[in-house]
Amino acid sequence: MIEKNVPSGIKYAVRSQHDFFATHLTKSIQFRKSQLTKLSQILKNNEQKLYDAISLDFNKSTFETHLTELLPIYRELKLAISNVKRWSSEKHVTTGLENFPAKSFIKPEPLGVTLVISAWNYPYNISLIPAISSLAAGNTVILKPSEIASHASSVLSEIINENFDPNYFHVIEGGSTKVGKIVYEAAAKHLTPVTLELGGKSPSIVTEHADIAISAKRLVWAKFLNAGQTCIAPDYVLIHSSVKSQFLSSLVNEIEMAKYSFDNNNYVQIVNETHFNRLLRLLQETTIFYGGLSNKSTRFIQPTILTHVELSHPVMQEEIFGPILPVLEYSDLNQAIQYVNSQHKPLSCYVYSTNKSQVNKILEEISFGGGAVNDSLMHIANHNLPFGGVGHSGLGAYHGEHGFKTFSHYKSILWKKNGFEPTLKYSPYSETKLKWIKRFV
Repeated sequence: MIEKNVPSGIKYAVRSQHDFFATHLTKSIQFRKSQLTKLSQILKNNEQKLYDAISLDFNKSTFETHLTELLPIYRELKLAISNVKRWSSEKHVTTGLENFPAKSFIKPEPLGVTLVISAWNYPYNISLIPAISSLAAGNTVILKPSEIASHASSVLSEIINENFDPNYFHVIEGGSTKVGKIVYEAAAKHLTPVTLELGGKSPSIVTEHADIAISAKRLVWAKFLNAGQTCIAPDYVLIHSSVKSQFLSSLVNEIEMAKYSFDNNNYVQIVNETHFNRLLRLLQETTIFYGGLSNKSTRFIQPTILTHVELSHPVMQEEIFGPILPVLEYSDLNQAIQYVNSQHKPLSCYVYSTNKSQVNKILEEISFGGGAVNDSLMHIANHNLPFGGVGHSGLGAYHGEHGFKTFSHYKSILWKKNGFEPTLKYSPYSETKLKWIKRFV
Protein backbone atom coordinates (compact mmCIF):
# COMPACT_ATOMS: atom_id res chain seq x y z
CA MET A 1 0.00 0.00 0.00
CA ILE A 2 1.25 3.51 -0.85
CA GLU A 3 0.48 6.38 1.54
CA LYS A 4 -2.18 8.85 0.35
CA ASN A 5 0.11 11.89 0.67
CA VAL A 6 2.89 10.43 -1.50
CA PRO A 7 3.37 12.43 -4.77
CA SER A 8 1.81 10.85 -7.86
CA GLY A 9 5.19 10.50 -9.61
CA ILE A 10 6.51 8.33 -6.79
CA LYS A 11 3.29 6.29 -6.72
CA TYR A 12 3.66 5.63 -10.44
CA ALA A 13 7.31 4.62 -10.06
CA VAL A 14 6.49 2.17 -7.28
CA ARG A 15 3.58 0.60 -9.19
CA SER A 16 5.67 0.34 -12.37
CA GLN A 17 8.47 -1.38 -10.51
CA HIS A 18 6.01 -3.77 -8.86
CA ASP A 19 4.75 -4.69 -12.34
CA PHE A 20 8.29 -5.17 -13.65
CA PHE A 21 9.30 -7.30 -10.68
CA ALA A 22 6.24 -9.50 -11.30
CA THR A 23 7.75 -10.53 -14.66
CA HIS A 24 10.47 -12.41 -12.68
CA LEU A 25 13.16 -11.09 -15.02
CA THR A 26 15.21 -9.69 -12.14
CA LYS A 27 15.53 -13.18 -10.63
CA SER A 28 17.74 -14.30 -13.52
CA ILE A 29 21.38 -14.48 -12.43
CA GLN A 30 22.50 -13.53 -15.92
CA PHE A 31 20.22 -10.47 -15.90
CA ARG A 32 21.58 -9.33 -12.54
CA LYS A 33 25.20 -9.72 -13.63
CA SER A 34 24.59 -7.91 -16.90
CA GLN A 35 22.93 -4.95 -15.14
CA LEU A 36 25.71 -4.68 -12.55
CA THR A 37 28.32 -4.83 -15.32
CA LYS A 38 26.41 -2.12 -17.16
CA LEU A 39 26.39 0.08 -14.05
CA SER A 40 30.15 -0.33 -13.67
CA GLN A 41 30.75 0.72 -17.26
CA ILE A 42 28.37 3.69 -17.03
CA LEU A 43 30.19 5.00 -13.97
CA LYS A 44 33.57 4.65 -15.66
CA ASN A 45 32.28 6.44 -18.76
CA ASN A 46 31.04 9.33 -16.62
CA GLU A 47 33.84 9.66 -14.09
CA GLN A 48 34.68 13.23 -15.06
CA LYS A 49 31.05 14.30 -14.61
CA LEU A 50 31.05 12.66 -11.18
CA TYR A 51 34.28 14.40 -10.19
CA ASP A 52 33.04 17.80 -11.39
CA ALA A 53 29.68 17.55 -9.62
CA ILE A 54 31.03 16.58 -6.22
CA SER A 55 33.64 19.31 -6.50
CA LEU A 56 30.83 21.86 -6.79
CA ASP A 57 29.23 20.48 -3.59
CA PHE A 58 32.37 20.00 -1.47
CA ASN A 59 35.38 21.36 -3.39
CA LYS A 60 36.51 17.73 -3.19
CA SER A 61 39.57 16.63 -5.15
CA THR A 62 39.61 13.95 -7.83
CA PHE A 63 41.97 11.89 -5.66
CA GLU A 64 39.67 11.87 -2.61
CA THR A 65 36.56 11.34 -4.73
CA HIS A 66 38.08 8.28 -6.34
CA LEU A 67 39.49 6.96 -3.05
CA THR A 68 36.38 7.40 -0.90
CA GLU A 69 33.54 7.31 -3.43
CA LEU A 70 34.25 5.47 -6.69
CA LEU A 71 36.84 2.91 -5.61
CA PRO A 72 34.55 1.33 -2.95
CA ILE A 73 31.71 1.25 -5.52
CA TYR A 74 33.86 -0.49 -8.14
CA ARG A 75 35.03 -3.01 -5.56
CA GLU A 76 31.44 -3.68 -4.49
CA LEU A 77 30.37 -4.17 -8.11
CA LYS A 78 33.24 -6.55 -8.85
CA LEU A 79 32.49 -8.56 -5.71
CA ALA A 80 28.77 -8.81 -6.52
CA ILE A 81 29.30 -9.76 -10.17
CA SER A 82 31.79 -12.49 -9.18
CA ASN A 83 29.70 -13.94 -6.36
CA VAL A 84 26.01 -13.36 -7.11
CA LYS A 85 25.55 -16.89 -8.45
CA ARG A 86 27.02 -18.44 -5.30
CA TRP A 87 25.12 -16.08 -3.01
CA SER A 88 21.87 -16.94 -4.78
CA SER A 89 22.31 -20.71 -4.66
CA GLU A 90 20.28 -22.99 -2.42
CA LYS A 91 21.92 -24.05 0.82
CA HIS A 92 21.14 -27.63 1.85
CA VAL A 93 20.70 -28.39 5.55
CA THR A 94 20.13 -31.53 7.62
CA THR A 95 16.56 -32.84 7.57
CA GLY A 96 16.28 -35.24 10.53
CA LEU A 97 14.59 -38.61 11.03
CA GLU A 98 11.12 -37.12 11.66
CA ASN A 99 10.92 -36.10 8.00
CA PHE A 100 12.64 -39.11 6.42
CA PRO A 101 12.78 -39.51 3.45
CA ALA A 102 13.20 -35.84 2.45
CA LYS A 103 15.68 -33.06 1.81
CA SER A 104 15.75 -29.56 3.27
CA PHE A 105 17.22 -26.38 1.85
CA ILE A 106 17.19 -22.61 2.17
CA LYS A 107 16.50 -20.62 -0.99
CA PRO A 108 17.30 -16.88 -1.19
CA GLU A 109 14.69 -14.78 -2.97
CA PRO A 110 14.53 -11.02 -3.62
CA LEU A 111 12.27 -8.85 -1.49
CA GLY A 112 10.79 -7.00 -4.49
CA VAL A 113 10.65 -3.23 -4.91
CA THR A 114 13.20 -1.50 -2.69
CA LEU A 115 13.83 2.13 -1.72
CA VAL A 116 17.34 3.44 -0.96
CA ILE A 117 17.41 6.82 0.82
CA SER A 118 20.99 8.06 1.05
CA ALA A 119 22.86 10.71 3.01
CA TRP A 120 24.79 13.67 1.61
CA ASN A 121 28.28 13.22 3.04
CA TYR A 122 29.44 10.55 0.55
CA PRO A 123 26.73 11.03 -2.05
CA TYR A 124 27.90 8.38 -4.55
CA ASN A 125 29.19 5.78 -2.12
CA ILE A 126 26.24 5.80 0.28
CA SER A 127 23.75 5.88 -2.60
CA LEU A 128 25.13 3.17 -4.84
CA ILE A 129 26.62 0.53 -2.52
CA PRO A 130 23.26 -0.42 -0.95
CA ALA A 131 21.64 -0.14 -4.40
CA ILE A 132 24.21 -2.61 -5.74
CA SER A 133 23.37 -5.02 -2.92
CA SER A 134 19.68 -4.76 -3.74
CA LEU A 135 20.16 -5.24 -7.50
CA ALA A 136 22.46 -8.21 -6.86
CA ALA A 137 19.72 -9.77 -4.73
CA GLY A 138 17.29 -9.50 -7.67
CA ASN A 139 15.23 -6.50 -6.60
CA THR A 140 14.20 -3.32 -8.37
CA VAL A 141 15.49 -0.06 -6.86
CA ILE A 142 14.17 3.45 -6.40
CA LEU A 143 17.07 5.62 -5.26
CA LYS A 144 16.51 8.90 -3.38
CA PRO A 145 19.85 10.73 -3.02
CA SER A 146 20.13 13.60 -0.57
CA GLU A 147 19.08 16.99 -1.89
CA ILE A 148 21.81 18.64 0.23
CA ALA A 149 24.62 17.54 -2.13
CA SER A 150 22.55 18.83 -5.03
CA HIS A 151 25.11 18.62 -7.84
CA ALA A 152 26.07 15.04 -6.99
CA SER A 153 22.40 14.13 -6.73
CA SER A 154 21.72 15.67 -10.14
CA VAL A 155 24.51 13.83 -11.93
CA LEU A 156 23.48 10.52 -10.34
CA SER A 157 19.94 11.09 -11.56
CA GLU A 158 21.19 11.93 -15.05
CA ILE A 159 23.47 8.93 -15.61
CA ILE A 160 21.17 6.36 -13.98
CA ASN A 161 17.90 7.53 -15.50
CA GLU A 162 19.37 7.91 -18.99
CA ASN A 163 20.77 4.38 -19.01
CA PHE A 164 18.39 2.17 -17.02
CA ASP A 165 14.76 1.18 -17.44
CA PRO A 166 12.91 3.24 -14.79
CA ASN A 167 10.80 0.19 -14.04
CA TYR A 168 14.00 -1.47 -12.82
CA PHE A 169 16.37 1.19 -11.45
CA HIS A 170 15.34 4.81 -11.08
CA VAL A 171 16.55 7.93 -9.26
CA ILE A 172 14.04 10.38 -7.81
CA GLU A 173 15.36 13.78 -6.71
CA GLY A 174 13.88 16.48 -4.52
CA GLY A 175 12.07 16.50 -1.23
CA SER A 176 13.60 16.20 2.18
CA THR A 177 14.91 13.05 3.85
CA LYS A 178 13.35 12.59 7.28
CA VAL A 179 15.19 11.05 10.19
CA GLY A 180 15.48 7.29 10.36
CA LYS A 181 12.95 6.84 13.17
CA ILE A 182 10.22 8.42 11.04
CA VAL A 183 11.10 6.26 8.04
CA TYR A 184 11.04 3.18 10.27
CA GLU A 185 7.69 4.12 11.79
CA ALA A 186 6.12 4.60 8.35
CA ALA A 187 7.49 1.29 7.07
CA ALA A 188 6.27 -0.55 10.17
CA LYS A 189 2.65 0.26 9.27
CA HIS A 190 2.98 -2.02 6.26
CA LEU A 191 5.40 -4.55 7.82
CA THR A 192 8.07 -3.37 5.38
CA PRO A 193 11.59 -4.52 6.32
CA VAL A 194 14.01 -1.65 6.97
CA THR A 195 17.78 -1.30 7.32
CA LEU A 196 18.97 1.95 8.91
CA GLU A 197 22.45 3.43 9.22
CA LEU A 198 22.10 6.39 11.55
CA GLY A 199 25.54 7.40 12.85
CA GLY A 200 26.13 8.75 16.34
CA LYS A 201 29.06 9.73 18.56
CA SER A 202 31.81 7.21 17.81
CA PRO A 203 34.48 7.16 20.55
CA SER A 204 38.20 6.49 20.27
CA ILE A 205 39.84 5.14 23.41
CA VAL A 206 43.61 5.63 23.56
CA THR A 207 45.15 3.77 26.51
CA GLU A 208 48.50 4.30 28.18
CA HIS A 209 49.78 1.26 26.26
CA ALA A 210 49.07 2.74 22.81
CA ASP A 211 51.73 3.58 20.25
CA ILE A 212 51.09 7.31 20.50
CA ALA A 213 52.74 8.39 17.25
CA ILE A 214 50.95 5.89 15.00
CA SER A 215 47.68 6.33 16.91
CA ALA A 216 47.75 10.09 16.33
CA LYS A 217 48.61 9.62 12.65
CA ARG A 218 45.71 7.25 12.01
CA LEU A 219 43.23 9.25 14.08
CA VAL A 220 44.06 12.53 12.35
CA TRP A 221 43.60 10.98 8.91
CA ALA A 222 40.29 9.36 9.89
CA LYS A 223 38.91 12.42 11.66
CA PHE A 224 39.71 15.08 9.07
CA LEU A 225 39.01 13.05 5.94
CA ASN A 226 36.09 14.79 4.21
CA ALA A 227 36.51 17.55 6.84
CA GLY A 228 35.07 15.22 9.46
CA GLN A 229 31.81 14.76 7.54
CA THR A 230 31.91 10.98 7.91
CA CYS A 231 29.34 8.96 9.84
CA ILE A 232 32.02 6.67 11.31
CA ALA A 233 34.61 9.39 11.95
CA PRO A 234 36.11 9.42 15.45
CA ASP A 235 33.77 11.83 17.21
CA TYR A 236 35.82 12.28 20.37
CA VAL A 237 38.91 10.80 22.03
CA LEU A 238 39.21 9.40 25.54
CA ILE A 239 42.94 9.55 26.37
CA HIS A 240 44.70 8.16 29.43
CA SER A 241 46.01 11.03 31.56
CA SER A 242 49.58 9.70 31.62
CA VAL A 243 49.97 10.11 27.84
CA LYS A 244 47.66 13.05 27.21
CA SER A 245 50.37 15.66 26.71
CA GLN A 246 52.36 13.47 24.34
CA PHE A 247 49.21 12.56 22.41
CA LEU A 248 48.12 16.18 21.95
CA SER A 249 51.56 17.12 20.65
CA SER A 250 51.43 14.21 18.20
CA LEU A 251 47.97 15.26 16.97
CA VAL A 252 49.18 18.78 16.24
CA ASN A 253 52.31 17.45 14.53
CA GLU A 254 50.26 15.19 12.25
CA ILE A 255 47.79 17.96 11.35
CA GLU A 256 50.62 20.34 10.46
CA MET A 257 52.45 17.68 8.45
CA ALA A 258 49.26 17.00 6.47
CA LYS A 259 48.91 20.72 5.55
CA TYR A 260 45.15 20.46 5.15
CA SER A 261 43.88 22.94 2.56
CA PHE A 262 41.78 23.16 -0.59
CA ASP A 263 44.93 24.02 -2.55
CA ASN A 264 46.60 20.79 -1.44
CA ASN A 265 43.56 18.77 -2.57
CA ASN A 266 43.32 17.03 0.81
CA TYR A 267 40.48 18.98 2.44
CA VAL A 268 36.86 19.79 1.61
CA GLN A 269 34.26 22.44 2.33
CA ILE A 270 31.51 22.09 4.89
CA VAL A 271 28.56 21.07 2.74
CA ASN A 272 26.43 24.19 3.22
CA GLU A 273 26.01 27.32 5.31
CA THR A 274 23.56 25.69 7.73
CA HIS A 275 26.04 23.00 8.71
CA PHE A 276 28.87 25.54 8.76
CA ASN A 277 26.98 27.72 11.26
CA ARG A 278 26.03 24.68 13.35
CA LEU A 279 29.71 23.72 13.69
CA LEU A 280 30.70 27.26 14.68
CA ARG A 281 28.05 27.19 17.41
CA LEU A 282 29.62 23.99 18.75
CA LEU A 283 32.90 25.87 19.18
CA GLN A 284 31.34 28.52 21.40
CA GLU A 285 32.48 28.48 25.04
CA THR A 286 35.10 25.78 24.42
CA THR A 287 38.83 25.56 25.06
CA ILE A 288 40.51 25.42 21.67
CA PHE A 289 43.87 23.68 21.97
CA TYR A 290 44.60 23.94 18.26
CA GLY A 291 42.88 25.38 15.18
CA GLY A 292 39.50 27.04 15.24
CA LEU A 293 39.98 29.34 12.26
CA SER A 294 37.13 29.57 9.75
CA ASN A 295 36.09 31.33 6.55
CA LYS A 296 32.38 31.68 5.89
CA SER A 297 32.74 32.58 2.19
CA THR A 298 34.55 29.32 1.42
CA ARG A 299 32.86 27.27 4.18
CA PHE A 300 36.29 26.37 5.55
CA ILE A 301 36.82 25.28 9.16
CA GLN A 302 40.38 24.50 10.21
CA PRO A 303 41.07 21.10 11.84
CA THR A 304 40.38 21.85 15.48
CA ILE A 305 41.26 20.13 18.77
CA LEU A 306 39.33 20.87 21.96
CA THR A 307 40.45 20.14 25.52
CA HIS A 308 38.88 20.57 28.98
CA VAL A 309 35.48 19.82 27.46
CA GLU A 310 32.49 19.70 29.78
CA LEU A 311 30.37 16.60 29.20
CA SER A 312 27.27 18.79 29.27
CA HIS A 313 28.54 21.01 26.45
CA PRO A 314 26.64 20.70 23.14
CA VAL A 315 29.78 19.38 21.41
CA MET A 316 29.45 16.26 23.58
CA GLN A 317 25.66 16.02 23.24
CA GLU A 318 25.30 15.67 19.45
CA GLU A 319 27.20 14.06 16.61
CA ILE A 320 29.79 16.61 15.49
CA PHE A 321 30.03 15.67 11.80
CA GLY A 322 32.80 18.16 11.16
CA PRO A 323 36.52 18.85 11.75
CA ILE A 324 36.29 19.30 15.52
CA LEU A 325 37.91 16.75 17.83
CA PRO A 326 37.27 16.92 21.60
CA VAL A 327 39.99 15.19 23.64
CA LEU A 328 38.83 14.02 27.07
CA GLU A 329 41.10 12.71 29.80
CA TYR A 330 40.54 9.57 31.90
CA SER A 331 42.60 7.85 34.59
CA ASP A 332 40.66 4.61 35.03
CA LEU A 333 39.63 2.48 32.02
CA ASN A 334 36.45 1.44 33.82
CA GLN A 335 35.54 5.14 33.98
CA ALA A 336 36.01 5.55 30.24
CA ILE A 337 33.94 2.45 29.47
CA GLN A 338 31.22 3.58 31.85
CA TYR A 339 31.00 6.95 30.09
CA VAL A 340 30.65 5.40 26.64
CA ASN A 341 28.03 2.98 27.91
CA SER A 342 26.04 5.82 29.46
CA GLN A 343 25.41 7.20 25.95
CA HIS A 344 23.53 5.70 23.01
CA LYS A 345 25.31 2.77 21.38
CA PRO A 346 27.72 4.20 18.80
CA LEU A 347 27.99 3.25 15.14
CA SER A 348 31.74 2.74 15.55
CA CYS A 349 34.30 2.44 18.31
CA TYR A 350 38.09 2.61 17.99
CA VAL A 351 40.60 1.21 20.47
CA TYR A 352 44.27 2.12 20.48
CA SER A 353 46.36 -0.11 22.72
CA THR A 354 49.04 -2.80 22.57
CA ASN A 355 47.67 -4.39 25.74
CA LYS A 356 45.44 -7.30 24.70
CA SER A 357 43.60 -7.50 28.01
CA GLN A 358 42.64 -3.82 27.75
CA VAL A 359 41.52 -4.27 24.14
CA ASN A 360 39.46 -7.35 24.96
CA LYS A 361 37.86 -5.62 27.95
CA ILE A 362 36.71 -2.71 25.77
CA LEU A 363 35.46 -4.97 22.97
CA GLU A 364 33.61 -7.13 25.49
CA GLU A 365 32.01 -4.37 27.55
CA ILE A 366 31.05 -1.75 24.92
CA SER A 367 28.31 -2.43 22.37
CA PHE A 368 28.78 -0.75 18.97
CA GLY A 369 28.11 -1.34 15.29
CA GLY A 370 31.67 -2.01 14.15
CA GLY A 371 35.13 -0.66 14.61
CA ALA A 372 38.86 -1.25 14.69
CA VAL A 373 41.78 -1.86 16.99
CA ASN A 374 44.78 0.43 16.39
CA ASP A 375 43.07 2.06 13.41
CA SER A 376 39.98 4.09 12.52
CA LEU A 377 37.55 4.01 9.59
CA MET A 378 39.38 1.25 7.73
CA HIS A 379 37.07 -1.55 8.86
CA ILE A 380 34.65 -0.21 6.25
CA ALA A 381 37.15 -1.15 3.51
CA ASN A 382 36.80 -4.88 4.30
CA HIS A 383 33.70 -6.09 2.46
CA ASN A 384 33.75 -9.31 4.48
CA LEU A 385 32.75 -7.25 7.52
CA PRO A 386 29.09 -6.22 7.77
CA PHE A 387 28.60 -2.46 8.06
CA GLY A 388 25.77 -1.26 10.27
CA GLY A 389 24.75 0.05 13.65
CA VAL A 390 23.03 -1.15 16.79
CA GLY A 391 20.30 0.54 18.83
CA HIS A 392 20.19 4.28 18.10
CA SER A 393 23.10 4.02 15.65
CA GLY A 394 21.22 1.80 13.23
CA LEU A 395 19.52 -1.45 12.36
CA GLY A 396 20.76 -4.18 10.03
CA ALA A 397 23.92 -4.21 7.92
CA TYR A 398 25.21 -4.24 4.37
CA HIS A 399 28.43 -4.55 2.26
CA GLY A 400 29.35 -7.61 0.22
CA GLU A 401 27.36 -10.75 0.94
CA HIS A 402 25.89 -9.09 4.04
CA GLY A 403 24.19 -6.55 1.75
CA PHE A 404 22.85 -9.34 -0.44
CA LYS A 405 21.38 -10.99 2.66
CA THR A 406 19.82 -7.72 3.83
CA PHE A 407 17.89 -7.37 0.56
CA SER A 408 16.88 -11.04 0.39
CA HIS A 409 14.38 -13.31 2.07
CA TYR A 410 15.70 -16.76 2.91
CA LYS A 411 12.90 -19.19 2.14
CA SER A 412 12.91 -22.52 4.02
CA ILE A 413 11.91 -25.59 1.97
CA LEU A 414 11.22 -29.20 2.97
CA TRP A 415 11.00 -31.51 -0.09
CA LYS A 416 9.60 -34.94 0.76
CA LYS A 417 9.64 -38.11 -1.29
CA ASN A 418 6.68 -40.40 -1.87
CA GLY A 419 6.58 -44.17 -1.44
CA PHE A 420 7.34 -44.42 2.25
CA GLU A 421 5.11 -42.96 4.95
CA PRO A 422 5.71 -43.64 8.67
CA THR A 423 2.44 -43.80 10.60
CA LEU A 424 3.61 -42.59 14.00
CA LYS A 425 2.19 -39.04 13.65
CA TYR A 426 -1.23 -40.16 12.42
CA SER A 427 -4.33 -41.15 14.42
CA PRO A 428 -5.19 -43.27 16.21
CA TYR A 429 -2.70 -42.20 18.89
CA SER A 430 -1.37 -44.72 21.40
CA GLU A 431 1.09 -45.04 24.25
CA THR A 432 3.26 -47.26 22.06
CA LYS A 433 3.46 -44.61 19.34
CA LEU A 434 4.32 -41.94 21.94
CA LYS A 435 7.13 -44.11 23.31
CA TRP A 436 8.59 -44.46 19.79
CA ILE A 437 8.29 -40.71 19.14
CA LYS A 438 10.11 -39.94 22.39
CA ARG A 439 12.80 -42.44 21.43
CA PHE A 440 13.32 -40.79 18.02
CA VAL A 441 13.41 -37.27 19.51
